[in-house]
This record gives sequence, structure tokens and C-alpha cells, in this order.
Amino acid sequence: MLKIITLPTPSLRERSKEIDRDFLLSPQTQKLIDEMIPKMYESDGIGLAAPQIAHNIRICIIGKDSDKKLKEDLVLVNPTWEKSSKKKNTDLEGCLSVPHTFGKVIRYTHIDVQALDRHGNKISFSAKKFLARVIQHEVDHLDGILFIDKATEIYKEEINNKPNKTIQQTNLKDEHSLKI
Repeated sequence: MLKIITLPTPSLRERSKEIDRDFLLSPQTQKLIDEMIPKMYESDGIGLAAPQIAHNIRICIIGKDSDKKLKEDLVLVNPTWEKSSKKKNTDLEGCLSVPHTFGKVIRYTHIDVQALDRHGNKISFSAKKFLARVIQHEVDHLDGILFIDKATEIYKEEINNKPNKTIQQTNLKDEHSLKI
């Protein structure tokens, strides 16, 4: 059973290793991919990078709900991206590895992506809007970067004893050494 690791786990801050086709096609790696997909959904995620489950290899899963044109979840191996437009957008992000924390992050709205699929085939495609945001977030994980490193404002979710959750703004930059 896979477990989501959270801060302050040091490996979340390390750049993940690229993998070759033989490693990718091994039964162990294919099993890992098969287990990552349901783990992402059971954790209410829209994406999941291998470092988040304590495997510092360059694999990430992008949920099909990130774009209505996707018919299945994307498995990206050794992904890279380039901006295809200068246009950026600010939106609120959260992360399974930084629980109960959200932040406003600026991301490119249009990117071109290159990767291998789970079978080792080269793929390239354009991503826009939310799909582009999710891919940038997950590739950041592969580079040891967390959304809180890029956020302009950070909010900490405080769970009260009441049925509703409230989000209260907290200056995490001042508390960085305590939280991470």
C-alpha cells in the first residue's frame, strides 16, 4: 500500500532521477504506476508525482479530470515542458504532501509537453489552462520544488471542532523553519 509522504520529509526537496526504458518497463515500475493511479484518487488528488510516495524517479500521474478532452489518466515519464505563450494565470493550489495548506501560484496557461508514456513511447502534446497548471505542479515535484516555494500568498487550513472547515490566512514564510 502506497503512502503519501509529507513535509518535512527531505526527499521531497530532491531532484528525481530520470529513468530508462528498461527500468520503466520492469514489472516493479509498472506495478508502481498501477498503484499510483488509485492512490491519487483515494487521496482526492488531481495529480501525483512519484516523489510523493517516496520514489524519487521522474514519473507523474495526471488525472483525466484535469481536462475534459482526456479519456484516461496521463502517465508522464521524464516529462519536460516549455511555455508556448507568455500568458500566465494566478490560482489557488494545494498539495497532498503539504496538507491543509493552499497558496496562490502564478503558472503559464499554455505549455508544450514532451515525455514518455508508461510503455516507453515518446509523446508530445499541448496543454492549456488547468491541465497546464497540474502538469507544471507535478513536474515541479520531480525537480524537488513545492508549490509553497512559488506561492505569493499562503493560507493554512485550520480544522475546527465544528463540521465546517475554515481557511485562515497565515504568513507561512515567517514560520517556514517550524513547518518544513
